[in-house]
Amino acid sequence: ARSLDKLYNFADCSGLHLLFGLNALHRNPDNSWNGSSALSLLKYSASKKYNISWELGNAEPNSYRSMVGKTLNGSRLGRDYIQLKSLLQSIRAHSRASLYGPNIGRPRKNALTLLDGYLMRKGVTSGGVLWKQHCDYYIDGRVAKAADFMKTRLLDTLLDQIRKVKEVVNFYTPGKKVWLGGVGPAWAGGTNNLSDTYAAGFLWLNTLGMAAKQGIDVVIRHSFFDHGYNHLVDQNFNPLPDYWLSLLYKRLVGPKVLAVHVAGVQRKPHPGRVIRDKLRIYAHCTSFHESHSYVRGSITIYIINLHRSRKKIKLTGSLRDKTVHQYLLRPYGTEGLQAKLVQLNGQPLLLADNETFPEYKAKVVRPGRTLVMPPLTIGFYVVKNMNAIACRYR
Repeated sequence: ARSLDKLYNFADCSGLHLLFGLNALHRNPDNSWNGSSALSLLKYSASKKYNISWELGNAEPNSYRSMVGKTLNGSRLGRDYIQLKSLLQSIRAHSRASLYGPNIGRPRKNALTLLDGYLMRKGVTSGGVLWKQHCDYYIDGRVAKAADFMKTRLLDTLLDQIRKVKEVVNFYTPGKKVWLGGVGPAWAGGTNNLSDTYAAGFLWLNTLGMAAKQGIDVVIRHSFFDHGYNHLVDQNFNPLPDYWLSLLYKRLVGPKVLAVHVAGVQRKPHPGRVIRDKLRIYAHCTSFHESHSYVRGSITIYIINLHRSRKKIKLTGSLRDKTVHQYLLRPYGTEGLQAKLVQLNGQPLLLADNETFPEYKAKVVRPGRTLVMPPLTIGFYVVKNMNAIACRYR
């Protein structure tokens, strides 16, 4: 109870919603889920009037056999979720709580079979389907190199995996939301001086952009603190590069995704050869956030330049004569891509007196000017006062 109090208060003070994972490996002799301790926790959280969403299990159930020597199929897990749903409905304070699952891992045959069996049980999740992705880029954190985070083949892996999961979900529950959980730059806890550096940001931002484009509403980062080297803050709570990147994304990028047409990027296709973009451009309606003065109708474009040369982007059409605010993120210090500090438009991002955030100052790009992306960098560009019809309203 005391641990839950601390966790809930942290989330509540931070303006976050808590999604709590119950232990799925408490089993009865017949392999059914033993929900007795979960019921005690549910009753306690109800007595405190906590508003929590729930899931059953956090590690991938398709990997239980290799991890803990236990086997759980989708049909069994589906029945367990229905049992948990019944417990929630029996407690008035939790009767409308959202339930997410089944947290499968990489969507290969065994994981998709489990998801299929799980979704056969009607009404297993009230919130949406949650699956984990932190192992899915095939980057082994024990042997990774900085260059791995910039391999376009690996960055494109996510697209195929989203399609596989959504195909199964849409077969049983068309339109059901799919969430992406447990996302981190590398598995096996990541690697010091790699997955906690600027280099990992290419993969992280690409994940956010690609997931949004495919209709994934929520991406859950793994992890915030004290697990391997995929975390967002270090042992002294100092923000790492992916933290600053995430914060900038939340402040500038709204949930509505826009189509992007880029001329002059694609190379000439060849039979049997897949063209993979090293310049990745995504666009959203700008987040309507109280921390800045952007009005509804503005557009945020974010760009990943994986080339080892600078690239020039020229806005055309109705974008051409608009003022643009640039937020360019680059490594800070002598470590290059493996820097654990970043600079925004040339100014290092550092906490003042350990708790005050620096100001995110934009660089103004006058109408008609070309956007210049230095090699191996990430940039956000807000097209001000665009008055885009798609972005005027929620």
